[in-house]
Amino acid sequence: MSNFFRPNLKKQGRIARGVIGTLCLIAGIVLVDFILWLGLIFVAAGLFAIYEALSGWCLARACGIKTKI
Repeated sequence: MSNFFRPNLKKQGRIARGVIGTLCLIAGIVLVDFILWLGLIFVAAGLFAIYEALSGWCLARACGIKTKI
């Protein structure tokens, strides 16, 4: 299980997830005023992407899915 949670992102991937997370978080905050459930989904996805960027760990890569970045 320890190999599953070890960092698997390089600098470029961390930056990409940070940008994606920030955009999702902003979109979610805006959407909460209009469609609550959709806004909450975007906020949760944004926070998770920011967590991935800060920790250097990607869930998709940990599960064996090949990503470009």
